[in-house]
Amino acid sequence: MFVSDFRKEFYEVVQSQALFQCDHVQYTLVPVSGWQELETAFLEHKEQFRYFVLINCGANVDLLDILQPDEEAVFFVCDTHRPVNVVNVYNDAQIKLLIKQDDELEVPAYEDIFRDEEEDEDLSGDEGAEGSAPSEKRPRLEEEIAEQTLKRRQRREWEARRRDILFDYEQYESHGTSAAMVMFDLAWLMSKDLSDMLWWAIVGLTDQWVQDKITQVKYVTDVGTLQRHVSRHSHRREDEAHTLSVDCARISFEYDLRLALYRHWSLHDSLHNTCYTAARLKLWSLHGQKRLQEFLADVGLPLKQVKQKFQSMDVSLKENLREMIEESANKFGMKDMRIQTFSVHFGFKHKFLASDVVFATMSLMESPEHGSGTDSFIQALDSLSRGNLDKLYRGLELAKRQLRATQQTIASCLCTNLVISQGPFLYCSLMEGTPDVALFSRPTSLSLLSRHLLKAFVCSTKNRRCKLLPLVMAAPLSVEQGTVTMVGIPPETDSSDRKNFFGRAFEKAAEGTSSRALHNHFDLSVIELKAEDRGKFLDALVTLLS
Repeated sequence: MFVSDFRKEFYEVVQSQALFQCDHVQYTLVPVSGWQELETAFLEHKEQFRYFVLINCGANVDLLDILQPDEEAVFFVCDTHRPVNVVNVYNDAQIKLLIKQDDELEVPAYEDIFRDEEEDEDLSGDEGAEGSAPSEKRPRLEEEIAEQTLKRRQRREWEARRRDILFDYEQYESHGTSAAMVMFDLAWLMSKDLSDMLWWAIVGLTDQWVQDKITQVKYVTDVGTLQRHVSRHSHRREDEAHTLSVDCARISFEYDLRLALYRHWSLHDSLHNTCYTAARLKLWSLHGQKRLQEFLADVGLPLKQVKQKFQSMDVSLKENLREMIEESANKFGMKDMRIQTFSVHFGFKHKFLASDVVFATMSLMESPEHGSGTDSFIQALDSLSRGNLDKLYRGLELAKRQLRATQQTIASCLCTNLVISQGPFLYCSLMEGTPDVALFSRPTSLSLLSRHLLKAFVCSTKNRRCKLLPLVMAAPLSVEQGTVTMVGIPPETDSSDRKNFFGRAFEKAAEGTSSRALHNHFDLSVIELKAEDRGKFLDALVTLLS
């Protein structure tokens, strides 16, 4: 069931059961990375709690079927994954969906999906009584048989129509409004919105943009919404200026360069390892390197300045850097070099763009150095606090390593022709022993690599048909168990609606070939597969999508 009043139907309900820190109440936070961990966590805690809040998981599957909870358990689901499962939508008692109604949900009507149980019972009861009537009632019986035959035909037609409706509804996977924005809206409605909460909402939206989960139109619309909140907080801060501490958070809206981590790196490294510039300039080739030198010359930046840390560059160059780069970028086919974004100042020394924080937290979450997923989650969570800037800077260093490895892997794949056409889609597989392959065993890192690889391939290929194809990419997951992680990426086109059809296709291909597969991730377009079954799985996928 969709919740219309978040305050009354969600916050006030669970407040008595102790939920949020700002009300000095206790709660248990359990990070989960997939459905198996969610089931385990629920089994461990179901006796202690009645209310469960699921963030970024649970909306796109039948929760009650997976978790098998008691009737008293109530789930509040704040999830960006679409489509929302129809059982969750129409369950009024145990499933409460904290989802913005202005998202394009397109949920089928109740009567198109569900039938009353009484109708089914009447139909089956009549079927059992057909041969038991006496001979004198035969004319009446024939009328009843004709009526029941008509009902059965109507039911078959309804079931066929239901299958078609559900197929159309569930065929594509997409994402809605960021969960961080939904929760910030709740805090704002309750007059509990702090600057830190606003910054977290901005980071949540920027994460969706960095990972290509939403369209550019959706991103710009949500940026406009958050910009109004930033203006409101700025006015409030001016009124309270005399009470502010030195390390306060000051958030600003700005147009900035589409260059990853350039404020914490050298401009040269940022240009080399940003997906947008690397793909447009084709930096994996000698011609691309020459184009980069021409670009820097056109901007008017000396190579000595470009190769040193941004903070050490001449002040005169940094003042007009954005305008200079944007003007030259247009000449080199990079018309989207300027983006709408936000920045935060912590005190007078530390300034971060929203994308900086996204890359840092993503790298902390996916880093193989921290061992368990829970430890990685806690590290990433701590880095969002202004009191743990050392962890945020550590995340930035990990992000630089990840971005370098991503671009080096892309260059290797393109130069050795590892991206091949399988007919209805492109396919690329990273082999065991590939440099930095361990960095891409996690789903988010592999998905980001796949998206960047597809963008680069589209810029490099002259085959018009291949430019319109989606990409399937595989990377080793566990050598001991002989498993691979496989992700599907939708086509890279200007009009792309970011809808992904690989989730259902992966599921059907695995079922049809009896492949040993595990659909454990919340993103349905990610699947774990036995390496030996990869051949027949891909053959089935080609057949399905042809």
